[in-house]
Amino acid sequence: MKQLTLTDAEHSGRKKTTRREECLKSMDVIIPWEAWIEMIRPHYPSGKRGRPVRGIETMLRMYLLQIWFNLSDVGVEDAIYDSYAMKSFMRLDFYQEQVPDATTLLKFRHLLEKHQIGEKIFSDLKERLDKAGLLMHGGSIVDATIIHAPSSTKNAKGERDAEMHQVKKGNQWYFGMKVHARVDAGTGFVHTITGTAANVHDSQQISELIRKDDEVVYGDSGYLGAPEQDAIKSNESFQK
Repeated sequence: MKQLTLTDAEHSGRKKTTRREECLKSMDVIIPWEAWIEMIRPHYPSGKRGRPVRGIETMLRMYLLQIWFNLSDVGVEDAIYDSYAMKSFMRLDFYQEQVPDATTLLKFRHLLEKHQIGEKIFSDLKERLDKAGLLMHGGSIVDATIIHAPSSTKNAKGERDAEMHQVKKGNQWYFGMKVHARVDAGTGFVHTITGTAANVHDSQQISELIRKDDEVVYGDSGYLGAPEQDAIKSNESFQK
């Protein structure tokens, strides 16, 4: 059982609970921590060599906070020190341990990316929601957005990232990538994401986004030509 600190005792006397605190308390209960930790464990350093490693759950909690609040490595480290709600979600006792630093989080994120653990967690979440009857089959919403990167960004060879490209939207030129997302029409849950260069037209990813049991798909004018895509016309599952 966690021992209460003076800070915990002081906050327990508040008459108002913030929306952030309520959200994080709910997520703490909902997330299948043990299952997700076991996905990471086979790839996680044992700590038998070199500096001691932080616990998997601690790093996973910090990583999720970074995603939910769209923070940089340094930003989420500072936010946990500043926010009682985040500190409580992390289950840290500053008398015994400090917040993992930005470099430690960076290495943890790279580990997840290397072993595609983020995709596994995403799939596990979708499966759990589906089994619980919280996903609506038969309808999806599709859309895309540009992730803009500074055009001056180059690799060690002085070259731009080959996966990025420039594109004009309206009167503005952008350089970067494009995220294509499919959202459950009933719940708003994002259940599929693909990434392309910024100049790939929205409709070209439609076959990767819609489900075979979708009876209706909602999209903006960027998807008007979708029914004519070869991937759609050649797949009988999409012909209703």
